[in-house]
Amino acid sequence: MFSFFKSKKDPADSGEIPAKPDAELEPKPEESISFASKLKQGLARTRQNLGKQLSGLFSGGKIDEEFYEELETILLTSDIGVSATHQLLKNLRKQVRRDALTDSIQLKQALKESLIAMLEPLAQPLDTTTHKPFVIMITGVNGVGKTTSIGKLAKYFQTQGQSVLLAAGDTFRAAAREQLIAWGERNNVTVIAPDSEPDKKSDPAAVIYDAVNSAKARGIDIVLADTAGRLTTQLHLMEEIKKVKRVIAKAMPDAPHEVLLVLDANTGQNAITQVKAFNDTLNVTGLILTKLDGTAKGGVVAAIAGQHPENPPALRFIGVGEGLDDLRPFDAREFVEALLD
Repeated sequence: MFSFFKSKKDPADSGEIPAKPDAELEPKPEESISFASKLKQGLARTRQNLGKQLSGLFSGGKIDEEFYEELETILLTSDIGVSATHQLLKNLRKQVRRDALTDSIQLKQALKESLIAMLEPLAQPLDTTTHKPFVIMITGVNGVGKTTSIGKLAKYFQTQGQSVLLAAGDTFRAAAREQLIAWGERNNVTVIAPDSEPDKKSDPAAVIYDAVNSAKARGIDIVLADTAGRLTTQLHLMEEIKKVKRVIAKAMPDAPHEVLLVLDANTGQNAITQVKAFNDTLNVTGLILTKLDGTAKGGVVAAIAGQHPENPPALRFIGVGEGLDDLRPFDAREFVEALLD
């Protein structure tokens, strides 16, 4: 029913050309640059939109209601969201009163520190050492980059010295199986997939169930399970993905150990709706925010934090480029420093 796909040898040894799931994901010469520099480059569009406006506002002048109104407008139009914007303004007003600040120049660093404090609860590193195999279920709406994120995650975990197995649980999207198999060949990891082209007769839960059992038998550290994209309004498909999660638990108690929701930064405030819908269905444990390099809506990170002041979701990884190494764990201070230099 299912097939095992694994690269048996290093293509470099035979002169073969390795599979390329996405040509634009080829490692680039600048990969030797520090991730902080990559992050700054990746957030360029957001920084130009938000940072430029803030630089003008914080260039000097008195702190009055007109100043606060302009700051509020800048934050809201940068997709920081109503809740986060109001919290940031509240914190700044409090600091102005406490420290008797009178010049707007004095508030730039205060805003940065307030934003860092707001985002730090999101920065919760993923610990994959608690179970073996550690099963990660990947979900999200159509087109957010789930399969590409899985390929990058496989590479990331391998650099951490962990073995990885991929489960091709997206049995609906055309070429999803082939794309994941190509990622497996590229990273030299096993892929459990249906024998033939994905179709509606293939059971995604069965594919992932088989993958978990295979990982247990092989002593694999991490299973990355792909699932079909679905809209939050497709209630029958949202119900179906619950079945996938239940079947995983039958293969291994307490699994999946992590349910990662992949979000496209380009969707801006719609990401908030996606977080709620998928969390209600699957009890999401972590987020991956992709495509930050292609949007001016990077402020959505603050919007997510502002929407969950008491129990914020864990933003496990952010994607800031097209290279294999451009998906990294989220660091709040590093992010804000790159956003507001």
